[in-house]
Amino acid sequence: MREDYSPDGDAWSYLPHDAARSTAFRWNEEGMAGVCDDRQHICLALSLWNGVDPILKERMFGLTNAEGNHGEDVKERYFYLDATPTGSWLRWRYQYPVGPFPYDRLVEENARRTRLDPEFEIEDTDAFDGGCFDIEVRIAKAAPEDICWELVATNTSPEPRELHVLPTLWFRKTWGWDGAEADTAEIVPTIRPHPSRPGALLVEHLDLGDRTLAYQPDDPGAPVDALFCDNETNDAVRHGRPSTARYPKDGINDHVVGGRDTVNPARTGTKAALWHRLTIPAGETRSVRVRLGPAGAELDLGAGFDDVLAARRAEADEFHSQLLPPGTSAGDALIARQAIAGLVWSRCFYRLDVSRWIDGDPGQPPPPEGRGWIRNGSWRHLDARDVISMPDAWEYPWFAAWDLAFHCVALGSVDPAFAKQQLLLLTREWFAHPTGALPAYEWDFSDVNPPVQAWAAREVFLASGGEDFDFLKRMFHKLLLNFTWWVNRQDPGYDNVFAGGFLGMDNVGPFDRSHPAPLGGSLEQADGTAWMALYCLDMLEISLLLAVHDPVYQDVAVKFSEHFSLIADALDSLWDDEDGFLYDHLRLPSGQRVPLRVRSVAGLVAVAASRFVGPDLYAQIRTRLPEFTARFEWFLDHRPESAAARIHKESGAVLLAALNPERMERVIQRVADPEEFLSPFGLRSLSRYHRQHPYAATVDGVALGPVDYEPAESMSGLFGGNSNWRGPVWLPINFLVLRGLRQYRQYVADEPVLHDHAELTMRLDRLVDGVHSGLLDLLRPDGSGRRPAQGPRDWPEGALLFHEYFDGDTGEGLGASHQTGWTALLVDLILRPGAGA
Repeated sequence: MREDYSPDGDAWSYLPHDAARSTAFRWNEEGMAGVCDDRQHICLALSLWNGVDPILKERMFGLTNAEGNHGEDVKERYFYLDATPTGSWLRWRYQYPVGPFPYDRLVEENARRTRLDPEFEIEDTDAFDGGCFDIEVRIAKAAPEDICWELVATNTSPEPRELHVLPTLWFRKTWGWDGAEADTAEIVPTIRPHPSRPGALLVEHLDLGDRTLAYQPDDPGAPVDALFCDNETNDAVRHGRPSTARYPKDGINDHVVGGRDTVNPARTGTKAALWHRLTIPAGETRSVRVRLGPAGAELDLGAGFDDVLAARRAEADEFHSQLLPPGTSAGDALIARQAIAGLVWSRCFYRLDVSRWIDGDPGQPPPPEGRGWIRNGSWRHLDARDVISMPDAWEYPWFAAWDLAFHCVALGSVDPAFAKQQLLLLTREWFAHPTGALPAYEWDFSDVNPPVQAWAAREVFLASGGEDFDFLKRMFHKLLLNFTWWVNRQDPGYDNVFAGGFLGMDNVGPFDRSHPAPLGGSLEQADGTAWMALYCLDMLEISLLLAVHDPVYQDVAVKFSEHFSLIADALDSLWDDEDGFLYDHLRLPSGQRVPLRVRSVAGLVAVAASRFVGPDLYAQIRTRLPEFTARFEWFLDHRPESAAARIHKESGAVLLAALNPERMERVIQRVADPEEFLSPFGLRSLSRYHRQHPYAATVDGVALGPVDYEPAESMSGLFGGNSNWRGPVWLPINFLVLRGLRQYRQYVADEPVLHDHAELTMRLDRLVDGVHSGLLDLLRPDGSGRRPAQGPRDWPEGALLFHEYFDGDTGEGLGASHQTGWTALLVDLILRPGAGA
């Protein structure tokens, strides 16, 4: 989360890019190609200077929400190339212009553009016309706490260029927040020249122990200066008052760029940089090496360093080759490998104590009055100091509950231990609310994300071998609390029709669903109700898995099977038989219900709420779980009005589906129609029907809408304006609907009582295969050799970007450009191509 002590909650304006280099961060650090320990005491990252820019390149540059014509957006060229789950091997690539970085041009041009215009990217400037420094950072671990860090830079310009490379080491500022009196008792860590080892720094930290940072230039004749300052705010720059720190945080920047005496001549501090000045001839390459390890280690930077890099690279190759299914193409292997790299690189230390943030630090100016009203005032218990898989380390450097669940599914076959730990984390006592609510995302923990944690837990359990029942029990017990919260808080009519608000799909409707409904009404949500049907199915399946080992769980299995039927039955009230689709309804205080006839993914979630139990598996359930089976079959026989259309039992098989076969067929017709949901690259978030037929309505004099098909960036300012669920392809919903289609396909193929089951099975096979391959085709080269997600821009050979969402017609990547969070679900499509069947 970006630091925010503003009076209005505008974090972007409180700490803009230009102020970051002068401000000591209270909670979390940032940097390029950075690594840290698991509590972020020590940070090691990259700084660069091309000799002409007004500032060091210490962090990625981007536009704030207000500056971008489509919201916040990073304006740099960097790529996550490779990683192992342990971080034993990491590769990162960055292209830095040899000429001036176009900071002002990017701000000015995007300010001139409107929502009707495309975003103006760095590729659209002339920044790379003269060439660039093509930089790769490689990080390899010789041991868990022995890190070999290498930068390799190639000058692509036609003439020699000087590149300043500054590997930078610093301590996150954990001292001084409690006031001057407490400072005297605190032991501030230090970095200084190693007293007995030339070409090394001694890194002293009370808790972590001493470390050594060894360094040497690639060219022995190239100068290397060790520069020191303190990770302290420059109060003169930030607050217009004398700074309490003699050599504050921006001292290294001011010294290198401006030649000022702003680094500590005593050569000690809490921040240090190793200043390498490399002259690189045209087309040639130079490198810089450093190694951070225990104080007593040898820390060889020569042949031993080479051996570590070679060994870790070979291990990474072996890991990925064993992970991929036999016959995986080289192109798909590249997609999987770089998606995994993005997931690993985007693991960040996340520190936030909500109570301390609200009340302020004793040693600092008090925060604005009413800080708890700005956000998260009811979440004082949340005290996080954890490593978390972030959606995007620049645009979304904070967790979101449903994003994280999808990350975990992508990681389930790659790093199952971490995936399980992440799922459990949000249910832990220092995250989950005492009411049972899970924190949605830092901008508003009280908002509501779709309840996909049970589904993710089930997927991770199965992907990791299906043996870790302790994990499954821990998740199940915590999710019982969350399920109860949903039932008590999001079912206002106590009729199994659920709300939930925007539910992660920001501008999918004709008004902002995160705000109160118009006209004093309430919103009955097709997606909220379907999400709860899916929640029931996953809790049912988990309870059945647990019941095989402990019969006590049969009771809750009965509960979830019957609750599922009741919720699925309640979906009837949201079904439009004329259109053959599910719609949200606006319920007015008078009792009138107004259907909001927007054909969107909100109406497709119900397809995901499907489970097929084949005859062999159902026979096993009957044998091993007799109590559950007896009640389940009693319910089928004695409550046909609630269950007959939902739980279909033919030929010894069972289909549990939120939509009965007739309705499922009608929805599938729209899903499979290229003029509605089906694009060449998966399923659109809004039916293309609305291109010619925008939805708009007037209810009691209040205009709703319009909602029309927008395949790319949204023209709507709802929910910040930088997110669009009105046409683009999003991986998470595609992924879930694909799973539901596979379940229904099994039912159709297994039921000879369906007179056209063979023809319907073939149609479903074509649809499932088309969606599956279409999603991967986003990043596969097309006939011209270009990847659709690239759009009109070029990417370096062998480097991929995983965008937040994709144009519903062309597949061009949109939104956050490094969202290798849920877009990394492409990994699962490659590693488990038949999952869900």
